[in-house]
Amino acid sequence: MLAATSDTGGTMIAGRRSGRRRPRGKVSHVDVSVTNAPDGAAVVAVGGEVDVYSAPTLKEQFVGLVRAGSATLVVDLTGVTFLDSTGLGALVEARALTGDAGGSLSIVCTHERILKLFTITGLDGVFAIYPTVDAALAAAQA
Repeated sequence: MLAATSDTGGTMIAGRRSGRRRPRGKVSHVDVSVTNAPDGAAVVAVGGEVDVYSAPTLKEQFVGLVRAGSATLVVDLTGVTFLDSTGLGALVEARALTGDAGGSLSIVCTHERILKLFTITGLDGVFAIYPTVDAALAAAQA
């Protein structure tokens, strides 16, 4: 069993934080804001916790953007404090959506803990990951 200490002092076991059960009816908080870059890409800034409770909200945002014609997404995860497998799944599904629409999805992330999730799962070879939104937008234009 893989266990690691999180920044909040709890222990994470298989994507869960032990000792921190979410009460019934409670949902985690995720902030999502969208801005349009001059080149037509949508920059999706995500903040808070992306887990089984909040990932569906994020997924709905991605689907709505692609359906509205934003085929290129830059997902800024610099404000994310926690990301689990359902959050990764939402990103994988969004990547497939953008690809089907003729676009792409790039990730912006600088948090070592979250970058490690991409590395461990092999998703660092699937997603283009950049340190800044500007770098991701520049690569999308190339």
